[in-house]
Amino acid sequence: MMSESQSKNDRLINRAKQVPAVRGAVVHPCDESSLSSVVQAAANGLLIPVLVGPAQRIKAVAREHDLDIGSFELIDVAHSEAAAAKAVQLIHEGKAELLIKGSLHTDELMRAVTASATGLRTARRISHVFIMDVPTYPETLFIADAAINIAPDLDAKRDIVQNTIDLFVQVGLGTPRVAILSAVETVTTKIPSTIEAAALCKMAERGQITGGVLDGPLAFDNAIDPQAAETKGIRSAVAGRAQILIVPDLEAGNMLAKNLTFLLKADAAGLVLGARVPIVLTSRADSVRTRLASCAAAVLHADARRRASNLLPT
Repeated sequence: MMSESQSKNDRLINRAKQVPAVRGAVVHPCDESSLSSVVQAAANGLLIPVLVGPAQRIKAVAREHDLDIGSFELIDVAHSEAAAAKAVQLIHEGKAELLIKGSLHTDELMRAVTASATGLRTARRISHVFIMDVPTYPETLFIADAAINIAPDLDAKRDIVQNTIDLFVQVGLGTPRVAILSAVETVTTKIPSTIEAAALCKMAERGQITGGVLDGPLAFDNAIDPQAAETKGIRSAVAGRAQILIVPDLEAGNMLAKNLTFLLKADAAGLVLGARVPIVLTSRADSVRTRLASCAAAVLHADARRRASNLLPT
């Protein structure tokens, strides 16, 4: 019997199977975990992989772990830095619609993505979102930003919120309930994040943030627990049943995501947003299902962008 925890990721993966497979540049997949996840994604009809890295090393890993990569395009480059640069070039040439991190450091990949002359920046701030499958919570939880923006200002937070809402909608989860988190639920000058939370909610009222229902500041308990919200007398569409949690800074977000992962055994898929294409960041510790969920979210994101582009007037 499928548990509720399993069903959340499975629903995301199954939804991605309903759209055309997306061509993805896989950057330096030179270990078993990164290469096997790509093979799994291709077998599930999610991905058309383009492997970018040292060809002999990639083939050796495939042979050692009995992974069939014979049908994949393989672009031979000397090392991880060159692989990141070549993958970004493939995006510019229209030969791939998403990036997938292999066995290189995140910093190496992101340097190529954010390079001023050749990178993949847009007008939006680049941000990260964890897609959390928490066994004890009925909703899929999006947490942003817990990996890229260390101490975002109000303008950066606006982009973080909008990036995360857009992804939530694009993967087919509907209109999200967005909680802007702080330590308390009242606005006070002593805690600057409460003022920024209130400002973000006003920005949503004025159309500067669209697509979601915002409330904040909210403490974590009254964002996700209906009884805690009721006890505090907080009545809103978001309080007690949030689907997106916007954290005040990277430290708070990182600790929250890791607490959910290690104490509650949540799966944490992850994407980088705000660039020209979605970027899949995975960890060697991720389960196969988590890796597939990350890829599925990226595929749905890329497909939504493709369809939106086709609707634009020529």
